[in-house]
Amino acid sequence: MSGAAFKDHFSAKSDAYAKYRPSYPAELFAWLATLAPERARAWDCATGNGQAALGLAQHFAHVIATDASDRQLAHATPHERIEYRVAAAESSGLDAGSVDLVTVAQAAHWFDLDRFYAEARRVLRPDGAIVVWAYSVCAIEPAVDRVVGRFYRDVVGPYWPPERGAVDDHYRSFPFPFPEVDRVPEFAMENEWSLDDFLGYLGTWSATQGFVRAKGFDPLPALRAELAEPWGESSTTRRVRWPLHIRAGHGPR
Repeated sequence: MSGAAFKDHFSAKSDAYAKYRPSYPAELFAWLATLAPERARAWDCATGNGQAALGLAQHFAHVIATDASDRQLAHATPHERIEYRVAAAESSGLDAGSVDLVTVAQAAHWFDLDRFYAEARRVLRPDGAIVVWAYSVCAIEPAVDRVVGRFYRDVVGPYWPPERGAVDDHYRSFPFPFPEVDRVPEFAMENEWSLDDFLGYLGTWSATQGFVRAKGFDPLPALRAELAEPWGESSTTRRVRWPLHIRAGHGPR
């Protein structure tokens, strides 16, 4: 994965992305803080609208949150401990040996990994930690999941970028050249969503946007009709759950 240019699949929907993307659990960030040698500074790379950065700010004195898209950062939530910057993952602008923790939430599969990992090694303090994670298709209940699974595979499936394969593989075969943490707890995101909320989230998928560009129409109204029976009243809220798939390790000592 060398020489890759920045692939911006999300800025066109940056407002919807900020509204509908699920939030990470607080327990995740408490655990991340235990991996760092100190809690002075964290770098949240490809922060998007700052979801992970906000969680890190509860545990670190200073969070540098970078993204290559200024449109994404325009929707980020301000926080006194977070400094948002426009920067590529492979060229952060951070000083060498200046951060205790590097995190990448749902984005590392888009990177030029060789260059990003070199940058992470450069900016980490001795024994600093690096953690990347992703989440794939959510689970609600079997009848809903079958419909969503068909939509994911058969309707918008041809429009997923090839990098999505690493997410579907749960990052198991994802290159991660760091000494790994022995035991990673299980974490999941959960939201209580109406059907409109859920469809709003599906509209942020890069494959959904790719379908619209290729076909010239939105596939979500047809999906709404298909979900009407298994979901029930559109105002009915259902628990939506995304397990997180995490790789965690330490940089140079």
